[in-house]
Amino acid sequence: MDTPSDALPTHLAGLADKARDYVKAATSHNTTRAYEADWRHFNAWRRRQGLSHFPANEPRIVGLYITACASGAASADRKPNSVSTIERRLSALSWGFRQLGENFDRKDKHILAVLAGIKRTHARPPTQKEAVLPEDLRAMLATLEMGDLRGLRDRALLLIGFAGGLRRSEIVGLDCGAKQTEDGSGWVEIFDKGLVVTLRGKTGWREVEIGRGSTEATCPVAALQTWLKFARINHGPLFRRVAGAKGVGADRLTDKHVARLVKATALAAGVRGDLSEGERKEKFSGHSLRAGLASSAEVDERYVQKQLGHASAEMTRRYQRRRDRFRVNLTKAAGL
Repeated sequence: MDTPSDALPTHLAGLADKARDYVKAATSHNTTRAYEADWRHFNAWRRRQGLSHFPANEPRIVGLYITACASGAASADRKPNSVSTIERRLSALSWGFRQLGENFDRKDKHILAVLAGIKRTHARPPTQKEAVLPEDLRAMLATLEMGDLRGLRDRALLLIGFAGGLRRSEIVGLDCGAKQTEDGSGWVEIFDKGLVVTLRGKTGWREVEIGRGSTEATCPVAALQTWLKFARINHGPLFRRVAGAKGVGADRLTDKHVARLVKATALAAGVRGDLSEGERKEKFSGHSLRAGLASSAEVDERYVQKQLGHASAEMTRRYQRRRDRFRVNLTKAAGL
């Protein structure tokens, strides 16, 4: 039986292909990669349970799957999935069934009831990564070797990530200019007073302004210019792999590099030395840079919200680790 796209007139085949490309572009590469892994996970679980002959989109099958995820029975390692992971897996199922043109009602009452029970039983308060504060960042920068290209690159990366309040995917997705690569998700423009980062987000484009620092040692703009100069980069990906004696490669870094870099430099600098090494490894990630800016910038909250690209002030407050939670004291305001 022909699919709807097969039944289209042949002169529309090119448009149909372009439409499929746009559908792919609607979801970020990282999200698509995660969905694909979750989709494979679901189908592998179905095969192991002998459920391949049942419709995959049947609510009771999906209910059994998320129950297995919550109990640890869905994977070989027997490790239970968190509520957030289970919710992501459900999103992946919605995505997967759409690719096949099949209906899937994620809000089916049976699925919702099972998910509600999982949340009530297993949900925990959200865990937050440690914020990298300015004094921490300076100590982390001091652990980098400034005499080689890796050190220059990582210094610029940490400072740009912190000052821009950028996500790790946003950092590594930057190009030197607009429309220079197919996989780029933004670019930078350098001016006398700072630089402007243009980013493509879920709801469109946004601009992030990064001003020059008070000293050369902590200036993100100067750090970026130094990296670009010595790496001899003027086109394409901003942050690239450094291949030892071969110099700077053409490939951009992955977002995992940002997480590893923040973790490694925080440990080397002795940040949160009051904790064990194991605890410290769990505390820091690429998210720590974003939380650090939100927690440190002594400006009106609206400016921090804009820099982070948040739709609400409440979301921004979740990132502010050391804000004064009791600035508004309703107890005293009520007369007690």
